[in-house]
Amino acid sequence: MVNKLIRSFRLSHVTRVSLLLVLAGVISLGWWLARDPVRDLVTTQPGLDNRGEGVVVADIDIGAYGENYSVLETGLTETWPRFRGEFFNNISRSEVPLIEKFPEDGPLVKWTVPLGEGHAGAAIYKGVVYVLDYDEEERADLLRAYSLETGDTLWVRGYKINLKRNHGMSRTVPAVTEDYILTIGPRSHVMCVNRADGSFRWGLNVEKEYGAEIPLWYTGQCPLIHEGKAIIATGGSALLVALDMETGEVLWETPNDRAWLMSHSSVMPYEFGGRSMYVYSAYGGVAGVAADGPDAGTILWETTAWNHQVIAPSPVCMPDGTIFLTAGYGAGAMVLQLRASGGSYSVEVINEYAPKDGLASEQQTPVEFDGHLLGILPKDAGPLRNQLVCVHPGNFNQVVWSSGQDKRFGLGPYMIADNKLFIVDDDATLTIVRPSSREYLELDSYRVLEGHDAWGPLAIADGYLVMRDSKTMVCLDMAVERQ
Repeated sequence: MVNKLIRSFRLSHVTRVSLLLVLAGVISLGWWLARDPVRDLVTTQPGLDNRGEGVVVADIDIGAYGENYSVLETGLTETWPRFRGEFFNNISRSEVPLIEKFPEDGPLVKWTVPLGEGHAGAAIYKGVVYVLDYDEEERADLLRAYSLETGDTLWVRGYKINLKRNHGMSRTVPAVTEDYILTIGPRSHVMCVNRADGSFRWGLNVEKEYGAEIPLWYTGQCPLIHEGKAIIATGGSALLVALDMETGEVLWETPNDRAWLMSHSSVMPYEFGGRSMYVYSAYGGVAGVAADGPDAGTILWETTAWNHQVIAPSPVCMPDGTIFLTAGYGAGAMVLQLRASGGSYSVEVINEYAPKDGLASEQQTPVEFDGHLLGILPKDAGPLRNQLVCVHPGNFNQVVWSSGQDKRFGLGPYMIADNKLFIVDDDATLTIVRPSSREYLELDSYRVLEGHDAWGPLAIADGYLVMRDSKTMVCLDMAVERQ
């Protein structure tokens, strides 16, 4: 009897323990199911790191800081005066013969200068290199003027502004004429100075004056000087604005009824259907804005069919009204057909495709050569990712040739000069290719800098090629006669 009671007690004890374990399991399971393990996780998106945090929008004293160091004496005359060069096509018409093979120990380096982290490209005008840099020590946007031949600093002009790193800071190219230089900084501060000595003329705080939203990774739009006007795509309360280069006076503003936002894409001048216009690919849509006549500043045509958040390449506008649009992060490309009739315009989408199905680009604007488009495909382009490709002029889905799986260039820039295609990859390796609509023909390749993210647009004049990685700018003497 005693043994039976003991066994009963043990069984009851075991049962109670089992029930407690089951109950604990149920409670744990319920807690696990009810709890959101990522409720405190803050998701991030490309470009949102440090975006705008702690930045003062107003009261930037544009142009307040400047120093002059020396006066240039040079016989150089050629220019690369803006983003994509004099003719907006990234093709130099210089007749200076350029090397197609590097010397055994690499290209002839004329000079190097350190820059703040960024991707801003240079403009060149009659022997002077201009670049808008962010000086991390001075906490300032600084327009720097260097001698093209020596790299000596001639002058600097800029303004104090506190910026945080956001995949680099600077990423625009100045626009230069005989009289003026126009810049736009990371937070869209527009500055106009006299080219001769860098003295300040006028400035515009786009974010403050137009309520503009600065794009991811700061401003990438390169400013445009066209027929004496500064053309800026502001977003905010206006889509585009034109300002008098002499005074900074606002000449016209394009209404932004659709509330499109500023993108990284730059405004491209275009002649079509008897009108001069500015084509702009905004975040929200693409439009052609009248550049002349009594209706200057009005929208001639527009479409919202092309609407992507991150747009860096500029529209490629062809003589027959074909407009090629592309962007990264899965956007692929779109082809528009613009038509003019009786003084009005219509636009039709004639092709749209994913990045793996034809020419597309994440950062650089394709180059037109012999009627074909050349470009570097984005990272989401499948087997051809990051390769240089040439596509058929009548069908941008048809790849005529590619650089091959062993020749990928990342996000680097490219340009054509002296019938040679110069391409820089992410690691600052400069490759020379014979441009062709039939095949990829590489002439030579050499790693010029030891840095990374060499994405700044190229510039060339008088046989001097200026390129950069994220922190260093270098000038290479590519002229055959000076080797």
